[in-house]
Formats: sequence, structure tokens, C-alpha cells
Amino acid sequence: MKNYAIKNLNGWQNVEGKIFLGKELGMTGAEASLQRIAAGEDAPFLHSHKTHEELYVIISGKGEYEVDGEKTAVSEGTIIRVSPAGVRALRNTSDKEMLMMCIQYESKPITDFMEDANIIPLNK
Repeated sequence: MKNYAIKNLNGWQNVEGKIFLGKELGMTGAEASLQRIAAGEDAPFLHSHKTHEELYVIISGKGEYEVDGEKTAVSEGTIIRVSPAGVRALRNTSDKEMLMMCIQYESKPITDFMEDANIIPLNK
């Protein structure tokens, strides 16, 4: 078994609806999804989680992100972190489609990333 997995979408235009990547890439500590949201599309529901924090990355487009009743304008380059209990929804309020990535992981403290690293010098 390889120590990595690669998924080539051959461009963002090939993302249709919502694609979950966790199983496809063999992810063990998180779930990730890509979603294309049509112009003017409203979220079908608000939601929260029991233990999972989410990180939303707006890749393209514009819209509105709601957490706990507070609405914030979002656009390309916006990154949002939401605690498990945050009641949330993403809406595309523009006349163009939106593409976003969501990374979901268990909310818990982690060690300093360098404490977990094995440093291997580069031979130059």
C-alpha cells in the first residue's frame, strides 16, 4: 500500500454537485468535500455537528455564510472555521456559481506540528 493517494479532477469544471474525497483518498483523520453551488442556490438546511469542526474554503464565487444567526459575505479566498456546535449554512447569493471545499475533522487539541514531524534533511 502506498503512503499517498492522488485524485486528479482534470480541472474544477469537472466537479458536479458534491464530491466526498475521504474514502476515495483513504483519509483516516478527516473528511473533505468539494461542492459546486449553482447561482442563487440556497442551503437546504442549517446544521451543526456533535464532534466535528469544519473548515470551509471558498475557491470561487460569492455568497453568504451563516453561523448562529450571524450572516457574513464570503468570496473567493474566504476561509471559515466553525466549531461543532455552530449552527451553519452556506448560500450562493450571486448570479454565478460558487465552488467550495469543506474539510471536516474531530475537534480536539493537537500537538505542536513540529513535535509530530520527522525531519529529513534534503541532499542538495
